[in-house]
Amino acid sequence: MSSRNHNEQTLKEALREFFTLFQLNTKMNNARVQTCWEEVMGKTIAHQTGNLQVKNGVLYLSITSAPLKQELYFNREKIVQRLNERIGEEHIKEVVFR
Repeated sequence: MSSRNHNEQTLKEALREFFTLFQLNTKMNNARVQTCWEEVMGKTIAHQTGNLQVKNGVLYLSITSAPLKQELYFNREKIVQRLNERIGEEHIKEVVFR
């Protein structure tokens, strides 16, 4: 009884295809990074960082504090790992500080 015609697909499959076709996964994940930044990094760090942008898997951000910039620079891999864990997939590959 669960046989489907060749052109039928589940809603999940249709949405996955739609998101892939219009590259919405990337756009949605970029927005998720900006939304969860404070939650992942904490309020103190979030207030001292700005201009979060994600392009081609690279997170660009500005930092107002030189000591914080150095500290975060040495913890780039951990930042990437925490953000990707929160998003649920390997979206961020690198962090660049400005």
